Amino acid sequence: MPKERLQKVLARAGLGSRRACERLIREGRVRVNGRVAQLGERVDPEQAQITVDGRPLPPPEPPIYIALYKPRGVISTVRNPHERRRTVTDLVPLKVRLYPVGRLDADSEGLILLTNDGELAYKLTHPRFGHEKEYRVLVEGRPSQEQLGAWREGVTLPDGHRTAPARVEVHSREGGRTWLRVVLREGRKRQLREVGKLLGLPVLRIIRVRIGCLELGDLKPGEWRHLTPEEVAALRGRGRSR
Repeated sequence: MPKERLQKVLARAGLGSRRACERLIREGRVRVNGRVAQLGERVDPEQAQITVDGRPLPPPEPPIYIALYKPRGVISTVRNPHERRRTVTDLVPLKVRLYPVGRLDADSEGLILLTNDGELAYKLTHPRFGHEKEYRVLVEGRPSQEQLGAWREGVTLPDGHRTAPARVEVHSREGGRTWLRVVLREGRKRQLREVGKLLGLPVLRIIRVRIGCLELGDLKPGEWRHLTPEEVAALRGRGRSR
């Protein structure tokens, strides 16, 4: 069997995304044939003896793909015995190891993908693949054309990062508040809230409704479902632009 990069083998065994598996290697927690593994090395998964934290690498699990509506107040991490708040994996009581693809902060809600397919997780989160993420964003006030134009062109955040161009349009209005449709190809922590604050449009609510070609649909907060084979196949291709 041809040799493969070690992080790819670990990801296929359900240990997380490829980047999470790279972190395991960098931390010295992975051994190949008794020696500490090196990032980037190639192995024959059928011949090499691979251990993680002293335990043999588990056999690959059947791939599972779950679409979840993350409610507000739930955190986008795997189970943590030291964390008192509920996590997204607490909401999907399956006896397999699942990992969230990307994150939503605790105050945000909407679509999140859970899977044990590390390769797909890598493709959906790495910036070079350019998968879109679509949000409904409720802001205080009625945005002017100047404010919307600035959001579309990109804003320099307090840390010096300039956000990438985004698609931003008015979706609907609720009294003195406005729902925006925002489509991003990047996802820095709390980016939507920071941009809204800088533009004088305080963000009151964020709902993610799409990741690439995968849509939230009619899921309600806390509900989840398995993806269809067609949805998985589409996610393995390039994210749909609309």
